[in-house]
Amino acid sequence: MLLALYIGGLAALLRAHRCVAHTAPNQTEGGQTGTNSCGTTSSQTSLCQNVYINSASDFCVWGPPKPGPGSDVGDSEAIVVAYCTKSGYGTRLIPDGTLQGVHFVQTPDYVQVTGVGDFTKINIPAGDAGGELDPHGATGSGNPVGGLVFSSAFGPLQQLHEWTNFIAYNEFCIRGCKDALCNHIYDVLGCDWNMPGNYSPDVFENCLGASGEPMGVYGGSTFHQGDGATPPPHPAPPSSSCTPISSVSNGVVGSSVSGNATSTITTKATSTPSGFSTSKTGSGSSRSGAQSRFITPTGLWPALACLAAAVAWS
Repeated sequence: MLLALYIGGLAALLRAHRCVAHTAPNQTEGGQTGTNSCGTTSSQTSLCQNVYINSASDFCVWGPPKPGPGSDVGDSEAIVVAYCTKSGYGTRLIPDGTLQGVHFVQTPDYVQVTGVGDFTKINIPAGDAGGELDPHGATGSGNPVGGLVFSSAFGPLQQLHEWTNFIAYNEFCIRGCKDALCNHIYDVLGCDWNMPGNYSPDVFENCLGASGEPMGVYGGSTFHQGDGATPPPHPAPPSSSCTPISSVSNGVVGSSVSGNATSTITTKATSTPSGFSTSKTGSGSSRSGAQSRFITPTGLWPALACLAAAVAWS
């Protein structure tokens, strides 16, 4: 009991400090295969596990680190890495020609990107129906383990503690939430049901939008996956002020990027995230809602490392 109180008090102190640092710790979860300390040099061999959702031309998705056996999303979900449209984050880059339609919408409560493309170029096997990535996973450590999501859409770059990403060989959707509206309990229902929106090809745009209804919530009741007939998805929330952009590109060409590739792209430094944390809630795949305000014992040491980095920087 005393140990639990001590950990809780220390965690609260760390949370109050907000763990502000110029660089994330190397890893934020035990068993993590990648890194959160990614620098600014983009590389097609990067194992960075930080994702950004800022606009239609500045966002990332998760993908397998290499092609071949075991690269199905369901098999590689714990070890996927970040693929981004923009250099400067220390991640891999989404090759030109991958994205064939991108629709970004910013609402009062979340940012979301939906679209279509050829995601075999980021190691997802042809025909793979994909799966869901989220900050919880079956163990509470996230899929990928230690994966973090950031956005500057709401002001200074900040961590979005709740997020969800579905990706298949030909379609994707990703949402990062301020707090709620990122339920993670509908992992077999895919993009159209979880994130109704615009998936039209050959259109690239930035929009404003309404938040809409939480996925799975109908009036005063909540549908649970497997409970009888699946209700229809909510209608896509209305959007407005859409601004078209040219197709998204970064100069990287080629198909599948392998863990044996050697190309790197050196870029100017960009803002690095602050306020990251490692708190998770519960275990299993049926969690929803906001993450815990307290750091779990398994996440305590990365948080201490984060605090130490902040002190060293100051």
